[in-house]
Amino acid sequence: MAQTGTYPLTFTVDYPDRELNRLSSGLRIFYAIPILLLLAIAFGRFGPHHALLAAFTLLFFPVVLMLLFRHKYPRWWFDFNVQLLRLQTRVNAYLHLLRDEYPSTDEEQAVHLEVPYPDAPRELNRWLPLVKWLLALPHHIILIFLNIAALVVAIIAWFAILFTGRYPRGMFDFVVGVMRWNLRVIAYSFLLATDRYPPFSLQP
Repeated sequence: MAQTGTYPLTFTVDYPDRELNRLSSGLRIFYAIPILLLLAIAFGRFGPHHALLAAFTLLFFPVVLMLLFRHKYPRWWFDFNVQLLRLQTRVNAYLHLLRDEYPSTDEEQAVHLEVPYPDAPRELNRWLPLVKWLLALPHHIILIFLNIAALVVAIIAWFAILFTGRYPRGMFDFVVGVMRWNLRVIAYSFLLATDRYPPFSLQP
């Protein structure tokens, strides 16, 4: 499964080489409520299970059908999915205290996520989306533990920011790496933007 070259999803967050806003960081979960409500409305209004069903029905399942029967991935649908993933990623970065700018609904800000548009007939196997979820299971298992570790690191960083105003660089890079790993798996098994298997790596 080893691959060479850059994976067809790149993700970076500009390190805040300055003192972060301690009040915003200390009350982050409360500050994030409006943007979290927006995401809840976008994905379904009646709880996480309905949100997951809405995401599957609106974003993933139609792409599977289009690839399977037409071997096409309409550009507008791809762009919509990528923009929604960017918004989710900005919110996630904000919740993990990586930046203290409030997440924009449309601007890139300091969270950079790029996914090249695939040439479906040449680059995407029309049958592979049926089994990608199964092929990605090893990643999902590892990510359970990595996401827990990233949450613990973010909590420790929360205290560091409150006392020093700084996000320790090693902790910052680890959380960004875990987010990058998650996003690569999403691009492969959910966004269906590439058939290239994600690397088992936190590195760019």
